[in-house]
Amino acid sequence: MNKLSKENRIYQLDVPVIGLTGGVATGKTTVSNYLKEKGHLVICADELIKKIYKQTETLDFIEASYPQVIHNGQIDFRQLRKLFFSNLAVQNQIENHLYPKLQIEFFKAFSKTDRIFYDVPLLFEKKLDKLVDITICVYINPDIQRQRLIKRDSISAQDASLLLNAQMSIEEKRKLADFVIDNSKQPRDTFLQVDAILKILIT
Repeated sequence: MNKLSKENRIYQLDVPVIGLTGGVATGKTTVSNYLKEKGHLVICADELIKKIYKQTETLDFIEASYPQVIHNGQIDFRQLRKLFFSNLAVQNQIENHLYPKLQIEFFKAFSKTDRIFYDVPLLFEKKLDKLVDITICVYINPDIQRQRLIKRDSISAQDASLLLNAQMSIEEKRKLADFVIDNSKQPRDTFLQVDAILKILIT
């Protein structure tokens, strides 16, 4: 499974990295939690980003740059998300602040293991697929994805479209991935697919 050398792997890790990705509301968390239950180390980029947002330095940065998304001293993430996905300059500015801190948080979560699953929603968009050994895409039908997103986040169809259009389509990610997990059915079906992939990767 070691397709990359340490020098070419993300953060120059000396163990294989399996990039787990998908679209918003496709069920990456379901797969990640199952992998954790099976004893695998899973690090979620979104969780690391949430920790960075809680840092005083980040809150001060957001408050100084985008005071309209601060309410009662806290970031209104729904407003920030709408601003982020509708303005490329805002995206770039926020990412330039967050991403240098991401590696620091990654290594806080890292522990010695035989392999690591790195859950990165924008794996393909940010070209990080070139820095991991294997890629896995958690897929659902785009119509189901939209319905789940609207229900999960209690947002309008318009806001759902804004979020979905800001990412590479799930169909395109599916084509790029080494392995695909179809999460359109019952959890048991999803877990059987995960088990089959693990059998290939670990043997």
